[in-house]
This record gives sequence, structure tokens and C-alpha cells, in this order.
Amino acid sequence: MYFTPPLARLIEEFQKFPGVGPKSAQRMAFFVLNMSAEDVGKFAGVVVEAKDKVKHCGKCFHLSADDPCEICSNTKRDSSMICVVADSRDVIALEKTREYRGFYHVLSGLISPLEGRGPEQLRIRELINRAHNDGAQEVILAINPTIEGDATVLYISSFLKPLSIKVTRIAFGLPMGSDLEYADEITLTRAMEGRREV
Repeated sequence: MYFTPPLARLIEEFQKFPGVGPKSAQRMAFFVLNMSAEDVGKFAGVVVEAKDKVKHCGKCFHLSADDPCEICSNTKRDSSMICVVADSRDVIALEKTREYRGFYHVLSGLISPLEGRGPEQLRIRELINRAHNDGAQEVILAINPTIEGDATVLYISSFLKPLSIKVTRIAFGLPMGSDLEYADEITLTRAMEGRREV
């Protein structure tokens, strides 16, 4: 199918999004073309603003326009607990439950030798230093139950246990290989309540 070059390029850009195939990319491209020039300008401005202003928190590495982020700067949260997650989407999923009141630490991925990602590419060193220096009593590993997730859990717990820090992993009422961001609030609440020591 032939598309004029500017439209073809727009479709190609939308196809770069995860889970977006050729048909979805075409629908999005045509939707944008049918928007008013003012709305397209607003949309482009929002994308540029988000890319420019949203960075990683210097303490927990969650995405935020503030440093420290809104969670790290909240003095009402429980400083004795740090919940470790793979990325910011997991923080958002857990926050939706309104059950967890401690702090977070975002690893920015999981150990995956097949993808060339080892512990040194993650924020594990920062987690260990933070847990030790901040006097954390419990580190909760809210990591997906996958091969990469299990490897990451074992690696982290091997460094934290000698520091006499309680290390737990949330219980999962989720199928093996599923992601936290797609779980409903009730499932995540039960998983947090049913966490166990590693």
C-alpha cells in the first residue's frame, strides 16, 4: 500500500511504540491527521514537555518532574520499608492499591544475560547502600515471577541478608510470566499482604 512520504514516516514512528502493529499505527496516524492544527500543536508540546521535564528521582529512580520525587519527599511514609520494583510502571500499579506506605526503589530493569543486562546495569548498588545507610528494616522485592525476576531476587537478597535486613518477596496471585502493571488492585493488595521472607 502506498502512502505519501510524510504519512509513511508518521506511521513508521507510531510502529516504534511497544505493541503497535501496522494497522494500529495507521489508525493513530490518520487520527493525528484529522486533529486540528491547534490540537496537534498541544499534543506535540506535551510530548516535548514530558521528555524535557520528567527525569529519574536521585533517590529512588522513579520517574518524576521533581527531585526528590513526590513519594520520597512525603514525610508521612514509613521509612523502615523499601519496596523494590523493576520500573516506574510497577510503582504506579502498587500506589493504586493505597495499601503500601513505605518508600520505593526502581531498578530500571532486571538481570537478563540474554539481553546483555547484568547487575551493574541496574540500580542494585544504590539499593544496597540506601538500605544500609537509611536504616531500612525490611526490603520488599515486588519483582515479576519470571526467570529474570527470580535471578534478580536471588542476587539482591544475597547482598541484603548479611546486613541483617529482612528481605521479603510479595506473594503472587498472578500467572507465571505476567506483569505487575496489568494486575488489578485487589490482586496486588493480596500479593503485598502475603509477602514472604526470601
